[in-house]
Amino acid sequence: MNKPMAEKPRTPSIAISLLPVVTLVIMLAVAIYIFRGDSLGGASQIVLLIATSICSLIAVFHCKIKWEDIEGQIARNIYGIAPSVIILLLIGTLSGSWMVSGIVPSLIYYGLQVMQTDFFLVACCLLCSIVSVMTGSSWTTIATIGIALIGIGEAQGFSTGWVAGAIISGAYFGDKMSPLSDTTVLAASVTDTPLFTHIRYMLYTTVPSMIVTLIVFSIAGFSRETADASQIAAFSEALKGSFHITPWLMIVPIVTGIMIAKKTPSIVVLFASSILAGIFALIFQPNALLEISGITDSGIIAYIKGLLMTFYDSTQIQTGNEALNSLVSTRGMAGMMNTIWLIICAMCFGGAMSASGMLESITRIFLHFMRGRTSMVASTVVSGLSLNICTADQFIAIILNSEMFKEVYKQRGFESRLLSRTTEDSVTVTSVLIPWTTCGMTQSTILGVSTWTYFPYCVFNIVSPFMSILIAATGYKIVQKTVK
Repeated sequence: MNKPMAEKPRTPSIAISLLPVVTLVIMLAVAIYIFRGDSLGGASQIVLLIATSICSLIAVFHCKIKWEDIEGQIARNIYGIAPSVIILLLIGTLSGSWMVSGIVPSLIYYGLQVMQTDFFLVACCLLCSIVSVMTGSSWTTIATIGIALIGIGEAQGFSTGWVAGAIISGAYFGDKMSPLSDTTVLAASVTDTPLFTHIRYMLYTTVPSMIVTLIVFSIAGFSRETADASQIAAFSEALKGSFHITPWLMIVPIVTGIMIAKKTPSIVVLFASSILAGIFALIFQPNALLEISGITDSGIIAYIKGLLMTFYDSTQIQTGNEALNSLVSTRGMAGMMNTIWLIICAMCFGGAMSASGMLESITRIFLHFMRGRTSMVASTVVSGLSLNICTADQFIAIILNSEMFKEVYKQRGFESRLLSRTTEDSVTVTSVLIPWTTCGMTQSTILGVSTWTYFPYCVFNIVSPFMSILIAATGYKIVQKTVK
């Protein structure tokens, strides 16, 4: 007896493919309106799962996709972000231990003494650029020096949006240009472009974008009213009164920098740096550990409890300055759980969209608009942004964007480096601007600043996609070979 043939999967139309995305965007907007800054505490996660279920139902009953295929793609997506989850947890321990040990307070204290107010935003951006180029990681840069700069900026009277924008702009410049960056290596490898060819070619769009960024931050720094010197003095005194400020604490950032320079894996660096900071907390900040532990005596149990709570739990140290209290509070490893929960839900949505073929249907529409050089680059930019929004992950977006356009660029005689550069200009730097992407959620959590707050001030990240299109329009350094 012959077995009935399985129905052939049906390619979803554009209208059908857009349904889960439109549903997601509308529900997220409603959730954000209702819950405001608390939307990441659960509402956004539920919205992502609802959108995933809608996509899955359409895929199974309309597109005739097997549930096992959808489940398998979701599992592969979640497996792919497993290292990022571990890094997030370790960033929680790092931020807590660096704060309570006095490392971040010391950086803030010394920064208040030497950083000139008028050039603070420019210095912020350039410093994060240098650190990120050396480390190849925007996440590590923001989780370490970024947290300190937020404190220094607040003490000098800058809004958190401006400071976070300067930090993120610099960090993503370095993330984009560093040969150590995983996104840079990925964009080059997926498009079959030599790594340093890719990096050199990005200079033509990245340097002009950074020049515009520094001009904007310079104007913002000079046009801002000077902070009250008494406020800065009050911050400095409160820091000295609550923490043991000493140059010896700078050993931890120096050792961390050496490990990064030696290309030590990120997970090892973050773990080792957290443990070293914990040791320094026991040496230099025993009173802070006692306060955190809630135990009145000074026995070893109290110090150990305070140290462990620093790693995993929320901490609050009373400094006598209300503004400073919120700055030196930490959330530890537990503070990252909402972000991790959201990332996993986002990967579920991306997996369902990919397995159902809806993602491919949505991106295929951009091919119709590719007439000349400029429209081709513009279509690639819009596609990259759309993939960031739909997949909620820059790595998935880079791979899909590159794979979709690789043959098109080749058929039209354009070099692979143009595709790799455009993909980075549209995906890597914009991922942090979207609240539900892994980057947007992570950086918002680390800095304690919502995505909507820092979005308008991330000048480099906003300018980069437009600069990519502008340079394409001029045709500068773009070679097109005649294809027979």
